[in-house]
Amino acid sequence: MSQYKQLFLIADSAMHHSAALQRAVALAEATDAALHIVVVIHNFHMTGLLSKSEQMREDYIQAQKHWLEEEGNLLRGKGIKVSTDVILARNALQEVLQCVTEMQPDLVIKDVQHESALKRVFITPMDWQLMRECLVAVHLVSEVRSPLPRVVVAAVDPSQPESQIAGLNDRIIQAANGLALQCDAELHLLHADDLSHTHLADVGAGTVTIPGFTNDLRSSLQHSFVALAERYGVPPERQHFIEGSPVKAIATFAAQSQADVIVMGSVHRTGLDKLVGSTTEHVLYQVPCNVLVVK
Repeated sequence: MSQYKQLFLIADSAMHHSAALQRAVALAEATDAALHIVVVIHNFHMTGLLSKSEQMREDYIQAQKHWLEEEGNLLRGKGIKVSTDVILARNALQEVLQCVTEMQPDLVIKDVQHESALKRVFITPMDWQLMRECLVAVHLVSEVRSPLPRVVVAAVDPSQPESQIAGLNDRIIQAANGLALQCDAELHLLHADDLSHTHLADVGAGTVTIPGFTNDLRSSLQHSFVALAERYGVPPERQHFIEGSPVKAIATFAAQSQADVIVMGSVHRTGLDKLVGSTTEHVLYQVPCNVLVVK
């Protein structure tokens, strides 16, 4: 039985046959899920057109609707249940979130919108905003080597279980396993951590390290990681416990394993953490594969 009944695709108005569209169509065909396709036209995209003429603005909107109608008819001819919409948005994120709330899809799919580090300082990318605010799992697609994924990797964190969001690791693995089963893909489990930076802060005395502490911590983490993998039936050859800066280590592993999708978790962030961005958010721009984010 498919876990996907309704897919929600945010189509790129400038790239009609994008990687995200290909992935959404392949998933819809494989799972018999209904597919809703929206094109979001941001207000600032219309500024230049409004300054020229109302007719040019209307022509642009109609062109998007015409493409969606043609694409929808083509997909219906393949037996896919398709609905479409064009959204004119002052606040693109809020419009999308409202649609998601109303439709309650199982998965939101979108092309990765690459933004420079400098731009991210001043403007939070919509991809990051979706990761933080969307209560539905978000699949951000940068490339499609095959229509359906062949290697799905669940990136988990077994450290400090008492401080982890309850059940997040389980939700990550369940989402990854569900995707792998429906696509006949391999499921791998991954944990990456920089244990060389592990230390204890002694109040008033700076930073101190305890001999053997890092080895004990690594052994404890690895034990928790293996227990997690065994609970979900992930064989030893698909369990990967690696050291290194998480973002860099995950990116390196994704390249070496030819992973198609990295499944990661996202939690609500505030203050400086929200400004800087999480590991999941930074992985989005550095891994040579696609990301599926579980709230």
